[in-house]
Amino acid sequence: MNPSRNQGVSRKPDWLKVSVRGGAELSTVRSILDRYGLNTVCKEANCPNRMECFSQKTATFLILGSVCTRNCTFCNVTSGRPEAVDPEEPNRILKAVQELGLRYVVITSVTRDDLPDGGAGHFARIIRLLKETLPQVQVEVLIPDFQGDRDALYTVLEAGPDVLNHNVETVPRLYSSVRPQAVYERSLELLKRAKEYPGNHPFRTKSGLMLGLGEEEEEVLAVLLDLRKVRCDSLTLGQYLAPSKNHHPVIEYISPERFAHYRDRARELGFSGVASGPFVRSSYHAAELHTAELDKASRA
Repeated sequence: MNPSRNQGVSRKPDWLKVSVRGGAELSTVRSILDRYGLNTVCKEANCPNRMECFSQKTATFLILGSVCTRNCTFCNVTSGRPEAVDPEEPNRILKAVQELGLRYVVITSVTRDDLPDGGAGHFARIIRLLKETLPQVQVEVLIPDFQGDRDALYTVLEAGPDVLNHNVETVPRLYSSVRPQAVYERSLELLKRAKEYPGNHPFRTKSGLMLGLGEEEEEVLAVLLDLRKVRCDSLTLGQYLAPSKNHHPVIEYISPERFAHYRDRARELGFSGVASGPFVRSSYHAAELHTAELDKASRA
């Protein structure tokens, strides 16, 4: 039986204990990010994997500032009036990628509803700069919904990312309490339009959900079916962890066995890549997931 949907749960189970990691690689990543004044979703969103990723010299770059125009109740990113777009940010990201020696780069952003294109042009400039300067680098972008603007979406796709990621985050019933300024159908339409993009650059689509917000299993499976209907290629499923007592409470801790069950069901539905587990996040082991998808496609 699920815990009360009003009170949530507080004590973490054993499988959610995180070992603290450090070392020279961790210090190197922090030093480079600080030197170039770059934000990461790892830090801003208080990701539980940030120590592991930093120790492996990986990071997900958070562009367009660190202040979001929306106020999702699950998110630790600051909400408010955002700062002006920094035209030098693409060059600083390029330098950081070069110094870190990355071959797979994930770029995401705060939501910028204050900008005419939602920040799509800034995404495109970064993608093009990385692709033109470092052609061996693969780029994944985790984008906001751009308020349903198809032209903004196509601006990003025209720049040639390898993976277009947009998270639906949770089941439709919980949007009003978890994502009050988002629309479930709009997110599905974005993924559908991405597949209808007329350009000739090959890319894969990706989406993800957090579990433990109060959703029922049949609701999760219905979302997975919706994603496959819009031909979404890959999927991430992870445990929601409340950043603070002021955020949406954790209603349930999902066991590793249930995550495995959802993984199996997702594969049965036809997702070519699935990462499902308590610590999985949108960009966690993104390179490995993408490589596995390409290997699977090449064998098909």
